Amino acid sequence: MALNYVWIAFFLISFVVACIKLFFFGDTTIFTNVMNGMFESAKTGGEISLGLIGIMTFWLGIMKIGEKAGMITLFAKGVNPFFSKLFPGVPKNHPANGSIIMNFSANMLGLDNAATPVGLKAMQELQEINPDKNTATNAQIMFLVLNTAGITLIPTSVIALRLANGAANPADIFIPSLIGTFISFISGMIAVAIYQKINLFKLPVLLFLGFFAGLMAALYFGLNGLPPKEIESITGLIGGLLIFSIIMLFIGYGAIKKINVYDAFIDGAKEGFSTAVMIIPFLIAILVAISAFRNTGCMDYLVNGIGSLVALAGLDTSFVPALPVGLMKTLSGGGARGLMVDVMTTYGADSFQGRLASIIQGSSETTFYVLAVYFGSVGIKNTRHALTCGLIADLVGLIAAIFLAYIFFG
Repeated sequence: MALNYVWIAFFLISFVVACIKLFFFGDTTIFTNVMNGMFESAKTGGEISLGLIGIMTFWLGIMKIGEKAGMITLFAKGVNPFFSKLFPGVPKNHPANGSIIMNFSANMLGLDNAATPVGLKAMQELQEINPDKNTATNAQIMFLVLNTAGITLIPTSVIALRLANGAANPADIFIPSLIGTFISFISGMIAVAIYQKINLFKLPVLLFLGFFAGLMAALYFGLNGLPPKEIESITGLIGGLLIFSIIMLFIGYGAIKKINVYDAFIDGAKEGFSTAVMIIPFLIAILVAISAFRNTGCMDYLVNGIGSLVALAGLDTSFVPALPVGLMKTLSGGGARGLMVDVMTTYGADSFQGRLASIIQGSSETTFYVLAVYFGSVGIKNTRHALTCGLIADLVGLIAAIFLAYIFFG
């Protein structure tokens, strides 16, 4: 229901603001601009969904091989001690556990092309054990929130954009981004745990978090100080090697198990098309609403209002120009990327604002997009506390990014 009210609010607020601009300020082009933007966003939503067909078809085919060969079950057994505490409603050794850990792994490495199809597969497997097909289960909500607040170990695309915009050391935001994404992940986990009354102070959960903390430390000491091009090359190698190794592991294990690997791939690939088509209406719905909100200037008013309140409180307002990146990232990854580049162009890639915008972009996720795509793929209409917890993770992550920018570059 929360998403329903938010969706209505986007349109209602946008319409009221557009009317005020027309009747009080004489802006006769406002409704034309809003409608053009909405139509363009609807087109974009369709293109994104159709663009997913190929990659969805491939990855769900690979996942079907792993499922029939038993590799997904082996993955599930390996992570069961941790997942049984975090996802108590999922049966022991259920295939969804294996898909979830693969999704988390792909997200950590910034491999969106692999993360989305595997994540949708995990959501479908969780839906199979959902007694009420229209309402999100606790496990689905926990998975989605952790996905939106997912840890990205190395913000490769952000570093590349900083390099393109003339930053002296494009990778200088690596450590604060790493810390920021970890804080966002933890806050999302805690928010859902409070709603679902899950005790996180258990050894498997603490070991899991300790593992990530150790991994971040290893990356810091291993990559800190290297040239940006070398960091990009190393991360690309790690990601490509890991994913291709998993593909070969599934195919090789399937061949050893004497299953028809090709037929298994085709069976899974057929699901890719239907899944990609399924999310079209959900994705278009949210993108069109966001477009109306943005094109009426509501986003600018919100940011300026925050800036005024900060100034009245006598606090430093240097961070305000980068705020649109954080607010837009919740709504649209592509929009936030464009705003980040705009901040770097206006203030400089090595300015406080440019670095903060990069940290925000590298340590946050697109909550509304993920909600629309993942829940839309299985027909979930009642999202319960998923949106609230996802936005809590976004807010904490944004605040953490601001503090980290001041600590490292202020």
